[in-house]
Amino acid sequence: MRWIAILLALVVLVAPARAENCTRSREYLMEGLAGDLPAPPAQYQELFKVCMQTLSLANVRDAYLLRDGGIAIVPKRDSLIATAGTLAHFCEQFPRGRARFVTAADRRHATTVGLIVLLSSTGSASCTKIRGLT
Repeated sequence: MRWIAILLALVVLVAPARAENCTRSREYLMEGLAGDLPAPPAQYQELFKVCMQTLSLANVRDAYLLRDGGIAIVPKRDSLIATAGTLAHFCEQFPRGRARFVTAADRRHATTVGLIVLLSSTGSASCTKIRGLT
């Protein structure tokens, strides 16, 4: 019985901790590790709230804050239909938001939180353009 308890304790202690990346990317940005930010810190706090809500959308495995004010979304299923549905829900909730889907190629090159936050959301899905608000 003791061996089972010890084995269970080892599994819990040795298992890698997985932090959600909205918090990790916010900390990276706010600590200045991505250089000078183009927007005031309060805007990144609001972006953090958007990122946390994005995690609850269907087909979202993970999300990150981007230095330029967008949200990077790691989809569960990387298909056109699945990401289109996720983008539609994102834009319903955040009409002024910008989402960038992180592709498999992005993940091969951007292997750390620091590299992901530096990805550009320019030219990615701007909800204002999609919804015709501009």
